[in-house]
Amino acid sequence: MTYLKNGVLIAAVMLAALITSLPPTFAKDCEQETFHEARYIVCTLEPGKADLRLFWKGMDGEPYRYFSSVAEAVRKQGRALTFAMNAGMYRADFSPIGLYVEAGRELRPANTARGEGSAGLLPNFYKKPNGVFFFDDTRAGILPTDQFLKRRPKVRFATQSGPMLVIQNKLHPAFILGSTDRTRRSGVGVCSGGTVRLAASDDMVNFHDFARLFRDHLKCPNALFLDGGRGVGIYNPKMGRNDRSWHGGFGPIFGVVE
Repeated sequence: MTYLKNGVLIAAVMLAALITSLPPTFAKDCEQETFHEARYIVCTLEPGKADLRLFWKGMDGEPYRYFSSVAEAVRKQGRALTFAMNAGMYRADFSPIGLYVEAGRELRPANTARGEGSAGLLPNFYKKPNGVFFFDDTRAGILPTDQFLKRRPKVRFATQSGPMLVIQNKLHPAFILGSTDRTRRSGVGVCSGGTVRLAASDDMVNFHDFARLFRDHLKCPNALFLDGGRGVGIYNPKMGRNDRSWHGGFGPIFGVVE
């Protein structure tokens, strides 16, 4: 009996060690949340635990375009794609409009152009300040583009988009309370403790309300707009979501891999 007890004890210790050595849970389940009567999907990632990556092109050099294409590529590596979301604005050929860094390689340079048109008619990307969301294995951050270029932090992944939603707890100065410019929107925030929150609206919202979601509801002092309208999408098998872009596909894509 003593041998059996010791054997059970040894087995228990070995099991505990095995569990401890396994990769941590990569992401909390995405949750449906409501803020000011609008519905959102909010997904929370913890730095150092989430295997968050950026995807753009496959081994054939062609853009993935669809979440299912990324999932298939990850599956061939013996892994699983558990979450994906659009990761910034893109051109007609699905290439990123601005800075794009993947696995430490800068595949597209930062875009510092001013764009054309009056402030109200500028494409969203060019409504300054725009910004860069960057991350590596242990940290994540969001900076206005000019500050990012001055600091040039060494990063593993980065995507440029715009406009900034929240800048040091202040809303972007161009946002208008009660604006009738309403559509589906997606964005990312770096929140208290360095937690990353990705959010997409299932209802049509304006910029002011969307920025307040990050600042007032999710407690993110810095947040960046990713895209709106037809460029918004979520992939989450547990929720039965595998959205498609009506532009014919997505450009850069966030993905959490297990």
